[in-house]
Amino acid sequence: MAVEITDANFEEQVLKSDKPVMVDFWAAWCGPCRMVGPIIDEISSEYEGKAVVGKLDVDANQEFAAKYGVRNIPTVLVFQNGEVVGRQVGVAPKQTYADAIEQLLQ
Repeated sequence: MAVEITDANFEEQVLKSDKPVMVDFWAAWCGPCRMVGPIIDEISSEYEGKAVVGKLDVDANQEFAAKYGVRNIPTVLVFQNGEVVGRQVGVAPKQTYADAIEQLLQ
């Protein structure tokens, strides 16, 4: 399962991580987000121990969604050393998300 990321733990989980981090910005009412959710959970399982994969509910946690300019959801951001190194807006195939992490693990 993907880690639950909130405004309160964002800095610790994402910005201070020594591993690549993938964050799915989503909301419960968003249809496309419900399509991406299971993919993110699969990616989380496959990269356990190698990368941090989490979900941030934009309705409950607006600070970092605003900070990173997330205007459409689902938006998946990839972080390396506290910096955004990748962005995928909308639904994409699972391989797109896996490739984003793979590039950072080489």
